[in-house]
Amino acid sequence: MKTIYKSLVILMAAALLLFSCKEESKKTITTQSIDFTHEGDVTIFLNASDTVKTKFNIEFAETDYETQTGLMYRKSMEDNQGMLFIFPDQRMHSFYMKNTEFPLEIIYIKEDLKIASFQENAQPLNETGLSSQVPIKYVLEINGGLAQELGLSIGDSISFSRK
Repeated sequence: MKTIYKSLVILMAAALLLFSCKEESKKTITTQSIDFTHEGDVTIFLNASDTVKTKFNIEFAETDYETQTGLMYRKSMEDNQGMLFIFPDQRMHSFYMKNTEFPLEIIYIKEDLKIASFQENAQPLNETGLSSQVPIKYVLEINGGLAQELGLSIGDSISFSRK
């Protein structure tokens, strides 16, 4: 009788635990799509001349939030679009691709507006730091593969303007 009583108590306790636990439904977190905002233009010039290689419509990243977020949480970008990061002073900078869903060219630019170094085809969602390798003041991010396609090289220069 004691064994049946103990088994019944254990069974009732297990049932009570099972049915008293709240089942929480899984919550899906979604982020709003971020649309490109044409805030200005960048022109890239051939090294040692005024020959225009290409132009991009750009968004500016200047505030702490804008520079930390960059192109994160976007699905893509048109080939004629980019983002120009402007830092308060020239120094070493490192970028990563956390929460960035498409490959980018990260073009590091010195204070004199000359291209100093590249990180070509930075891989989406990769959190590895990608160093400028030299002190820089600006970074231009464009779609992956465009630097080679456009024939961009170290020493080419840029100019930019606001709309």
